[in-house]
Amino acid sequence: MTEHPSDTDITTKPRKSREQMIAEARVLSEALPFMRRHAGQTFVVKYGGHAMGEPELARLFARDMVLLRQVGINVIVVHGGGPQIAQMLRRLKIKSEFVDGLRVTDKDTVDVVEMVLAGSINKQIVSEINAAGGFAVGLSGKDANLIRAVKLRRTKRDPNSNIERILDLGLVGEPSEVDPHILDFYARSDITPVIAPIGAGPRGETLNINADTAAGAIAGAVGAKRLLMLTDVVGVLDREGMLIPHMSATRARQLIAEGVITGGMIPKVETCLEAIELGVQGAVIIDGRTPHAVLLELFTEHGAGTLVFGDPPT
Repeated sequence: MTEHPSDTDITTKPRKSREQMIAEARVLSEALPFMRRHAGQTFVVKYGGHAMGEPELARLFARDMVLLRQVGINVIVVHGGGPQIAQMLRRLKIKSEFVDGLRVTDKDTVDVVEMVLAGSINKQIVSEINAAGGFAVGLSGKDANLIRAVKLRRTKRDPNSNIERILDLGLVGEPSEVDPHILDFYARSDITPVIAPIGAGPRGETLNINADTAAGAIAGAVGAKRLLMLTDVVGVLDREGMLIPHMSATRARQLIAEGVITGGMIPKVETCLEAIELGVQGAVIIDGRTPHAVLLELFTEHGAGTLVFGDPPT
């Protein structure tokens, strides 16, 4: 029986030219080998930056996550929310202090962090994926003991006395154990888990975890094929400012030592290296400001960012 379009299928948009339709069909055809290659694999996507803050990019991201599920990819989203946390702290007139780029988190601050990350941001992402036709559920690392954490320890050397002192960052944590049991359950369904980077400490206390770090630990625990880290830069650049499309773990460490990789890119590359050490096949730093950045990375020949992969066996 011939199917007839419903009223909702009929739009007043101008019909595309034959050339435009052929071009779109060619894109889909060229993506097919990549879709088949990745089907059945697990990908962890760290979502943050402008990709999360701008409504249109957020809408496109949600649609892309639904598409990944539709082609058989098990996708797990881990999100940040630094700007939204800062905004809420200002509204509540709670002072926030940073030490070496890390937020010192006391009890009042961690309550706000949990409220914003596991509450408003998490449910907004879930709602956007559901509105795009998917099925998403929101979690934090405290759910089903997903992320056990310990307090993050950092030291700083006094430039005058050359003595190292321990920095007390309060309720800031790092993963000590990831139990992927609940994620295995969702992998067997069509549900996309969206995870806020909050962990439970040894006594059940709430610990705030860096989203990149949490995503890397989760990727390792579930045996992900790829960790995709959305950032606000195009990827890792060489000395001439050109994108480095791929590099081995050894080369990445070399570029850090040589001062080519600097500043905020260092911890992101280190997260990639840690994920690879945990068994992830590759970690990619991509520009979340680019529409459909994840699809460009996964379904095109040259990708969209910098892929860090493990050293080949000797």
